[in-house]
Amino acid sequence: MADPATYRPAPGEIPDSPGVYRFRDEHGRVIYVGKAKSLRSRLSSYFQDLSGLHQRTQQMVTTAASVQWTVVGTEVEALALEYSWIKEFDPRFNVKYRDDKSYPYLAVTMADEFPRIQVMRGAKRKGTRYFGPYAHAWAIRETVDLLLRVFPVRTCSAGVFKRAHQQGRPCLLGYIDKCSAPCVGRISPDDHHQLAQDFCDFMAGDTAKFTRRLTQRMKEAANELDYERAARLRDDIATLERATEKNAVVLADGTDADIFALSGDELEAAVQVFHVRDGRIRGQRGWVVEKVEDVTDAELVEHLLQQIYGNEASGDGDPGSSAVPREVLVPVLPPDVDQVQAWLTGLRGSRVSVRVPQRGDKRELAETVHRNAEHALVLHRTRRAGDLTTRSQALQEIQEALDLPSAPLRIECYDVSHNQGTYQSASMVVFEDGLARKSEYRLFTVRGPEGQGARDDTAAMHEVITRRFRRYLADRADARDVELGTGDDDDDQPLRSGPIDEVTGKPVRFAYPPNLVVVDGGPPQVAAAAAAMAELGIDDVALCGLAKRLEEVWLPGEEYPVILQRSSEGLYLLQRLRDEAHRFAITAHRKRRSKGMTTSVLDGVPGLGPARQAALLRHFGSVKRLRAASVEEIASVQGMGDRTAAAVVAALAAPGVAAAPATESAGMLDA
Repeated sequence: MADPATYRPAPGEIPDSPGVYRFRDEHGRVIYVGKAKSLRSRLSSYFQDLSGLHQRTQQMVTTAASVQWTVVGTEVEALALEYSWIKEFDPRFNVKYRDDKSYPYLAVTMADEFPRIQVMRGAKRKGTRYFGPYAHAWAIRETVDLLLRVFPVRTCSAGVFKRAHQQGRPCLLGYIDKCSAPCVGRISPDDHHQLAQDFCDFMAGDTAKFTRRLTQRMKEAANELDYERAARLRDDIATLERATEKNAVVLADGTDADIFALSGDELEAAVQVFHVRDGRIRGQRGWVVEKVEDVTDAELVEHLLQQIYGNEASGDGDPGSSAVPREVLVPVLPPDVDQVQAWLTGLRGSRVSVRVPQRGDKRELAETVHRNAEHALVLHRTRRAGDLTTRSQALQEIQEALDLPSAPLRIECYDVSHNQGTYQSASMVVFEDGLARKSEYRLFTVRGPEGQGARDDTAAMHEVITRRFRRYLADRADARDVELGTGDDDDDQPLRSGPIDEVTGKPVRFAYPPNLVVVDGGPPQVAAAAAAMAELGIDDVALCGLAKRLEEVWLPGEEYPVILQRSSEGLYLLQRLRDEAHRFAITAHRKRRSKGMTTSVLDGVPGLGPARQAALLRHFGSVKRLRAASVEEIASVQGMGDRTAAAVVAALAAPGVAAAPATESAGMLDA
């Protein structure tokens, strides 16, 4: 536990200007990001008497080892920079909004030559129009199935589309008039794109013009005595009306708004939002917030708007009105409401109003959203109460069993997988606070001293631990070279926590150590890992091994294992770590083995690399057709010459080639 006085900036160093500040721990990891109208006033508040700080703020300032700041021109710039740094560094003491589920969206891939309607989850893609989110994927499919009668836009995957194009025959949807069949040229690319645009306009709420258009066509068909077409158009109008009725009008004035509500206590809160477009509820979302920092409801609302609309805009690539509505209705105004409105206005491109509904239909709808938030919080507590308790209990049991000075909040587990010594792979999985942190997982290819792999499991484990902690020492040394913010002229440049990966632009993940290392195995593997750490001078990281046969926990240099109760939550957590490391290692091993054991009859042809092989298979379609081709036909493929073509023909005509399978499996077992 650090004393904040050891890293407190000297008086007068901190500028009295708007800016963003970051607290870092002893390993250079950013643990908190905040913004302030006056950096001097805000940072000074953190260095007062600890007894006057909130408990969570006390924990943050005593965990930190340094503080940096960056001066910006305006408070709006500070708001945007704070969001980008929270997203980049994922600080442990900042409020985190976690979706209570992965919500599905109705997506239209307008950037494609032939746009496709589909259900999508996760990060948004550039050039795709999104509608929703919806509570259930079946609700999207039901709506799409209804509207395909009027807007027969393509819904098939790229593989189905390509196969139908090659065969010259559409899929079932093309035969039942629920797809315009662009795959076989029934509709031009421009007309199909316009059809997809009409679908998007209808989903965006512009429904009246399509009903009017179809009604006019129906009357014209009836006047021409084409009653069959008139009846079909009548049914299309009924279809649009049924689709419109699915979203009841809740605000008669055609409001475009997002309505937020909060319900919680000092430790956590539930957030709900209703997305209202053209007066209709188009979707609903929910988050659960862990209050890891001392924040008021007003500050929670500011963080919420900052993260939600920042994610929407950056994920979509086209912020526009679909991401940010004209009105944002909140339960309480954020502290800097003018700056928030200015930031949202910049994202939307037109004025955005942030306010608290006071009366009328919007007030009643806000109360409905609040009841949903209360229900979501009760459901979350019911589901997570036992989980939070058992995770804390598990970490405490591990601390007591291994005689650790504190609970192991970050645990890394290592496993080695190979195939009778071949395709040697190793995994590193990471659990933080008892939960898997999959973004921190790493894979190692075991090379050995001569590049042919390690001689056995202990040598492989020694190599992996050595490589991991050698990287940690190097990254830690680099992190110490980063200059702290001093309030001088450099302070307008973004400062980073530790070394940055030049490829991804993200902080290097090996720059700080775990509290506990777990290896899959008994005394030999533990001894190998301990030797590797001793050689590097690592003496502040605990180590143990979990032997699978009797589920014994082995410590370095101990003659007897530590035995945990079979019903122990600590043992259960170690087993989950070991099993996850084994799964991750064996998956990587199988991938390498499959790649190494897949061969082609073209691999041995001199001068024929992967690019030319792909060109030949793309041109002829299969090895069978390639075998029937002449030298002249092969030489006509782009990139091929007469000599290479002759070598291909000779290789395919060699004895035994025709009977050779495309792939071989040695039937080896995973170790």
